[in-house]
Amino acid sequence: MGQSRSPLGVAELERVAARGWRGTEEEPLGDWVLRAGGGFTGRANSALVVGDPGVPLPEAVAAVAAWYTARDLRPTAQLPGVASRAADAACAAAGWERDEDVLVLTAPVTAPPADDAVAVDLSPVPDEAWLAGYRHRGRPLPATARSVLTNADEVAFASVRRDPEPAPLAAVGRGVVTGDWLGVAAVTVEEAHRRQGLATAVMAALLR
Repeated sequence: MGQSRSPLGVAELERVAARGWRGTEEEPLGDWVLRAGGGFTGRANSALVVGDPGVPLPEAVAAVAAWYTARDLRPTAQLPGVASRAADAACAAAGWERDEDVLVLTAPVTAPPADDAVAVDLSPVPDEAWLAGYRHRGRPLPATARSVLTNADEVAFASVRRDPEPAPLAAVGRGVVTGDWLGVAAVTVEEAHRRQGLATAVMAALLR
């Protein structure tokens, strides 16, 4: 099976993704972007390290650490691609520890055929049922989550209900349009409803 390549480079793709999942507070450090969102999600509470910070790397790393410490957040950096290896080494030299690798996938945006077998509701804001259905890392969402999730220019929250209230939603997902890109995240299916095509239906509804 062949793979389609992203029309954007790593740095440009990460900048697009950053516009779709923002912190509630952002500040530039040269080309880098420092982001804070009350501690909810790593992306919204880390420095996006792309481009030139405008100061020597050891100074930039120290500035990032001070910025997050002042907000009672763990200093964290997102280091995408090979271009960030020098910054990665500077973080390591300052005693930072590596957390995890994250894989970002891209694909052409093509509208799937309509499928009425699964009803998917789309809303510009998440209701309480949606927030309860999205189990970030298996845990309930903190109070700051709503502000981070809705902090985008064109965002939609997908939900699938199989059982009447007060039963939980069967599936949820979040989509945000940034230019010609659709970013999809938070796709979660309740354990009792898995392997029934609900995540596929959520993705299709967001794509349409």
